Amino acid sequence: MSSSEGIDIARSGRKIKSTCYAVILSGAKNLGLGRTRFFGAKSAPQNDSNEYLKTQMKLNTAKQKMLRGEPTFGYSAKLGSPVAAELLGNSGVDFVMLDGQHGSWGTESIVQGIASVCVTPAMPFARVIHNTYSEIARLLDAGVFGIIVPMVDTVEQARAAAQACRYPPVGERSFGWGRAAAYGDDYADWINDQLFVAVQIESAQAVENVEAIMAVPGIDGCMTGPADLALSMGFHPRDAGKHDEHARALDCIVQACRNTGKIPGIDTGGAGPESAAKRVAQGFIFLPMGSDAKFITGAASAGIQLVRK
Repeated sequence: MSSSEGIDIARSGRKIKSTCYAVILSGAKNLGLGRTRFFGAKSAPQNDSNEYLKTQMKLNTAKQKMLRGEPTFGYSAKLGSPVAAELLGNSGVDFVMLDGQHGSWGTESIVQGIASVCVTPAMPFARVIHNTYSEIARLLDAGVFGIIVPMVDTVEQARAAAQACRYPPVGERSFGWGRAAAYGDDYADWINDQLFVAVQIESAQAVENVEAIMAVPGIDGCMTGPADLALSMGFHPRDAGKHDEHARALDCIVQACRNTGKIPGIDTGGAGPESAAKRVAQGFIFLPMGSDAKFITGAASAGIQLVRK
């Protein structure tokens, strides 16, 4: 191949790339998207596709709904399967919570799970194993838009979680990231605002401190754990409905969130989507309401029972 032929091929390649980019933008415009990035953020530049890659602010649509006071529904991904997480994300929910506490995720697979959710309309949230700086930082650097921190009983524990989640001057997160580089060079400019940070209120001690916990700057809301709360009160979770003190504790959590302007949430757990309407009526608007594991086992069991009748 002569040098002139090589130059012609290179020019053709650039022309094809430019044409493909134009076709993509034209298709987006025909869909009413204009030049907005598919993930729903800043406008793509008019001339420079490299500049486009530098400005990819992504809006946390689930958080925006909650800030408007709208119930926001999601599923938990527990199986450690990025494919299952992607399927959950395409089901119509607002978020998928990758469960690092009770799920089967490993260090590498959870990053793949986050990436899988990112190709769906749902927002990638994750629950950490426990409230430590390193655990929180690892998932943030992988690109989650929501962090749920379990077993937060005191103001000090809530403050530690909040500080780990955001860059200075409002937090103590180390400057740097891994997979989150996919969101563009301006990631650090907007992630503090777009991140949703929830602590779990799931013990009698946490309920006693709930208003002070919710008042901690950097905490956006809570996720109530009704099962662990019942255990801490001295009875089995399946008997929670028989105990008025459990219901009063839930009311106290919702009221504390209202008093502090924070977002009340609750994990419906084994009750699944069927109980979500009840929880919304109680005042909760952040609602993880079932898991891939629960859906598979439930549907599989129902199927075999159907054919064996």
